[in-house]
Amino acid sequence: MISLNDLALQRGRKLLFEGVSLTLHPGWKVGVVGRNGTGKSSLFQLLRGELHPDQGSVAVPEETRIASVAQETPALARSALDYAIDGDTRLREVEAALAAAETAHDGARIAHLHAELEALDGYTVRARAGRLLHGLGFSDADLERPVSAFSGGWRVRLNLAQALMCPSDLLLLDEPTNHLDLDAVLWLEQWLRAYPGTLLLISHDRDFLDNVVDRVANVENNTITLYRGGYSEFERQRAERLAQQQALHERQQREVAHMRAFVDRFRAKATKARQAQSRLKALERMEIIEAAHVDSPFRFAFRKPERLPNPLLVLDRAAAGYAGHRVIDNVRLTLLPGQRLGLLGHNGAGKSTLIKLLAGEISTLGGERTGSDGLKIGYFAQHQLEQLDPEASALLHLQRLDGRATEQDLRNFLGGFAFQSDQVLEPCGHFSGGEKARLVLALLVWQSPNLLLLDEPTNHLDLEMRDALNRALQDYAGAVVLVSHDRHLLRTTTDDLYLVADGAVRPFDGDLDDYRDWLAREAGGAAEESGAPTGDHTATARKAQRRAAAEQRARLQPLTRELQKLEQEMERRQAEQAQIEAALADPALYDAGRKEELKQWLQRQAETATRLEQAEHRWLETSERIEALRAELEGS
Repeated sequence: MISLNDLALQRGRKLLFEGVSLTLHPGWKVGVVGRNGTGKSSLFQLLRGELHPDQGSVAVPEETRIASVAQETPALARSALDYAIDGDTRLREVEAALAAAETAHDGARIAHLHAELEALDGYTVRARAGRLLHGLGFSDADLERPVSAFSGGWRVRLNLAQALMCPSDLLLLDEPTNHLDLDAVLWLEQWLRAYPGTLLLISHDRDFLDNVVDRVANVENNTITLYRGGYSEFERQRAERLAQQQALHERQQREVAHMRAFVDRFRAKATKARQAQSRLKALERMEIIEAAHVDSPFRFAFRKPERLPNPLLVLDRAAAGYAGHRVIDNVRLTLLPGQRLGLLGHNGAGKSTLIKLLAGEISTLGGERTGSDGLKIGYFAQHQLEQLDPEASALLHLQRLDGRATEQDLRNFLGGFAFQSDQVLEPCGHFSGGEKARLVLALLVWQSPNLLLLDEPTNHLDLEMRDALNRALQDYAGAVVLVSHDRHLLRTTTDDLYLVADGAVRPFDGDLDDYRDWLAREAGGAAEESGAPTGDHTATARKAQRRAAAEQRARLQPLTRELQKLEQEMERRQAEQAQIEAALADPALYDAGRKEELKQWLQRQAETATRLEQAEHRWLETSERIEALRAELEGS
């Protein structure tokens, strides 16, 4: 059991924690959430013993084995596979001791160490490490490549692999999905759900949290509040708590106002002076309930594009790749205003290649790429964070884009991305990854593009910034092509999914759950092909089965889309209901002079209830048809 008791921690002049008491039981999986800078990473440092509290205590059982992801990866000549295995330090110690015993021809020592090696599952360690690295997106050829040959993002994955290879009782993961693609995120979810120890997970990916954790620790206002359930349940509970806090605050403010009015009125009267003094003392003793505060520091929207040519961009039998090698071929794609595409596919299948081709960063190796007159592309990719001028401020970056805008207009705009006061004048070379990502997004938004190409835009962004980006994309008038491991962003901002696989780009029949199932089938097919295929397991048979499955999914697709539209309609009707109920809750609406307005609100309430009921009925009918069709397909 891990416990924090009356904990206080200050870093420099900033108070992070005060009076925090918290108990974590073995086996709990806890999501740690909160704004950047509130102390989430400092909490991990406290648990690792790298920081010490200014007050109170942190109690971690002495025998607890703690694993976490290293922040740096040296450029080693060691292979990726061996580097991952190095995470099991005890295993490496036994291997080294065994080598020394064999050199010394110490038979008894050798026998003892072989027994310990077997207890540590050492004879299967290379196979286990290989499976783990495959899950994180490494190919067979990658396993023997030196660590120094990998880029920064892939070295982060190697550090994650090393942490997962370490036998542990407490696993601390700080944003593990950064630099992962969707395939690796889905694999990591499964691994973490099966992890038997205690997990503390800092993440800004709400779907990932929902699918992994059973509790949420919210770091806010110098304290940590524990909620039971996943992230969605945390949001619901927190909203209820804030509503209750606001109601209590408002009631207390009324009481305070009443007491102050009494004091002001009767302080000078001898007959009432004692009562006035009593109320003054009561006011002094009163513990003030703060107003509930949930404002986001981010407020921005994509500007309306100056032009929206139709079509925006056309790929006709286009091929793209590098050094003459075609990664994708024969791509036919027409992008129209308002279109929203999400790209799926294995790491290395060509998603980023397609984005670069659309952006014009690479040329076609065949076929044609035709952009319309007036096409204005906004392209976000991770490498652009490194292309920022480290000596230039956020303000100067914008001034270079638009020399006619006033400094105040630019400051106001940057404020929507949480760049405030003197920070707009600081060199961006000192910015964090999240701050650089926000600046690149700000530069992109300012330019009013009519085609947005977003390649993993949420890396380094916290939940509030992701929500702000989500809302801005939903109101955007141009076209969007999105690659992201954030399923919530994909689900809420894209209308169509395209699969990039086997050199082709084609519409994907299904949703993100279907994609997860597709990945599982692909993994199963790869396992089958490692043996001698016979009968139903031949390549021809598998191809026929996949074709039949695709035809069956095609029958489901119209119903699935209809279900999604109905769900969106139900959400709109429910929001409309809430708005109407809020209006009807206003006592002033029932004044004699507002009878006609009241009648209109009541009529709207009845109409909305009817339409919601109709949508729910159609949703149930469509769901039953989908279930019936799925049962038919499973039985065929």
